[in-house]
Amino acid sequence: MAIKVRIPTPLQKLTKDKDVVECDAKDIKGLIEELGKAFPGLGERICDESGKIRRFLNIYVNDEDIRFLEMDKTALKNGDEVSIIPAIAGG
Repeated sequence: MAIKVRIPTPLQKLTKDKDVVECDAKDIKGLIEELGKAFPGLGERICDESGKIRRFLNIYVNDEDIRFLEMDKTALKNGDEVSIIPAIAGG
């Protein structure tokens, strides 16, 4: 099973400058754990100390915001594409 994960530029230093990595996981929570194992430091950048996805990050599965799905319990399947997108503040 292969899931493509798009890594935002600020986190690419943790993935050896890769903008896309592949991962195997059955849900977002598992995906974050796998990313943390494969790329030390990445898991802590995505989740806070309590294990919740940081507020300033948006995660999409196939262009759907996981906040409108099942958050970190959102199921993944072979061929899915996950995008991690930092929130942009401004006004």
